[in-house]
Amino acid sequence: MITEEQKQTIKATVPVLREHGVTLTSHFYQRMFTHNPELKNIFNMGNQQKGKQQLSLALAVLAYAENIDNPAVLLPRVDSIGQKHTSLDIRPEHYIIVGRHLIASIAEVLGDAATPAILEAWTVAYNQLAAIMSGYEAELYKKQVDKKGGWTGWRPFIVKNKVEESAEITSFYLYPADGGAIADFIPGQYISVRLFIPQLNLLQPRQYSISSAPGKEYYRISVKKENANTDNPDGLVSNRLHDYLETGHTIEVSAPAGGFNLNFKSSAPVVFISGGVGQTPLISMLESLIDSNSGRAKTWVHGARNKEVHAFRDKIAGWKEADPELESFVFYNTPDLSDKEDGVLEGILDINHLSEKIIKPETEYYLCGPAVFIEKNYKDLLENGVSKENIFYEEFGPAVLNLS
Repeated sequence: MITEEQKQTIKATVPVLREHGVTLTSHFYQRMFTHNPELKNIFNMGNQQKGKQQLSLALAVLAYAENIDNPAVLLPRVDSIGQKHTSLDIRPEHYIIVGRHLIASIAEVLGDAATPAILEAWTVAYNQLAAIMSGYEAELYKKQVDKKGGWTGWRPFIVKNKVEESAEITSFYLYPADGGAIADFIPGQYISVRLFIPQLNLLQPRQYSISSAPGKEYYRISVKKENANTDNPDGLVSNRLHDYLETGHTIEVSAPAGGFNLNFKSSAPVVFISGGVGQTPLISMLESLIDSNSGRAKTWVHGARNKEVHAFRDKIAGWKEADPELESFVFYNTPDLSDKEDGVLEGILDINHLSEKIIKPETEYYLCGPAVFIEKNYKDLLENGVSKENIFYEEFGPAVLNLS
């Protein structure tokens, strides 16, 4: 149990964490991967290359230190991290390894400033956090195996269909190789897939939103092919999926996870706002409303560079034609003449151009896209009078946004 004196010691390190947090976490990851290189098979090396994971961990450590008196305020972040960890099959023994390297990194980065009291306080604090996380994740794992068709860890799935949705995005229809049932999910959730990447000589996991409605015999993921090379490991998995994975191939998959969920209990109007491949979890949400014959007013707002890269265009058009409660608006950054004939709006997606049509009382807004896209549209919604309690968003990759 952490003492009051140790809490004060932790809080005294907050200014250092604010200034040098990323330096500390960068050192930590380098140290851990040097001594435990097998963990490179668990971590997204693309996020490591870009510094996203280092920043995310620095923000999480800072938030824990700032709220050491009342860690309960961090429960939303605990859930988000716990969902990711169970999706990646993180287990209690991994926390032991992480803790050893984190405390050693504090000592090595701070040098003489890392007094025995500071190291002891952070050891106790980390063990407390590890216990909170491991306990929460144990409950998530239990919920997974309690589901019909549920499982934990990695399960082989077969690619039974591969469909090009646009010049950049391809859908993969994944069926369990054992022929058993699959766990149901809430629209908006994701699965992790794991592939061996020859260029890195590593297994690499990635999370992809499920892009279909629940109740089917498969999971569908719709993946954008990113630019990739050994200097940009972030795109190696998507390229492997697009260029190597074919019908009949097997891929490892973890059970659905994630807290970005459609609120089925609500009857309020709903507006989906997406940029690029960020539409994938929102497609699942919209399709589930369509399948259930929901009478909720539904508005689809999407931004893409042009028609060529606009996935699910025909699908949305078909739903709009069949459902009088569905409206849709599309923005193309660089439309050509044929694009303009389709009635699309020119330029980067800007909800201010649609404020009279989509800003209405009690409406719920779901955002997904790049971080800068989410940040802009979140701010614009607030400035248009929308309550932040009615805005929900999904940030792909490590959590770095702090919107309020």
